[in-house]
Amino acid sequence: MQVWLQQLNEIEAPMCRLWSRSGQRNWIQRPFAVISRLGDGIFWYSLMGVLPLVYGLTGVQASLHMLATGGIALALYKSLKGVTRRERPCRYASDIIAIVPPLDRYSFPSGHTLHAVSFSTVAIYYIPELAWLLVPFTCLVAASRVILGLHYPSDVLVATLIGLGLAYCGIMLVV
Repeated sequence: MQVWLQQLNEIEAPMCRLWSRSGQRNWIQRPFAVISRLGDGIFWYSLMGVLPLVYGLTGVQASLHMLATGGIALALYKSLKGVTRRERPCRYASDIIAIVPPLDRYSFPSGHTLHAVSFSTVAIYYIPELAWLLVPFTCLVAASRVILGLHYPSDVLVATLIGLGLAYCGIMLVV
């Protein structure tokens, strides 16, 4: 692992311990586990299927744009994880418990957050009235990744920035 990531782990591990302990309470754990599971793709692909039915051509455009953005996001975050190879907090420190099983070994950046931010940004560009639903859901997905012991805060922050950048680049191509 790169030295800078090791140093970042040391800085962020105490915060991850604190969030992980709070996430071990059932009344916190269950809702965030559900939100994280929905963020696996269930929510987003369901949304892509519903948008054309509700919003017609605009919904089709939004869904196709989200699908294209998702493909690029997948390739981007998988390659970044392969390059950085940052161990998840639950693998780095034995006292940070993964409340749900991780989908893969590495944490940087958070794929759930990257997809949630990019999908929400694209969807809101086409259909602004969805912001009331998508912005809070995206924030909850991002928070769930740290609370469930799967990501460091910087994984989520960087994924947010990448997701915004990816979405805005895509939007600039269609404007």
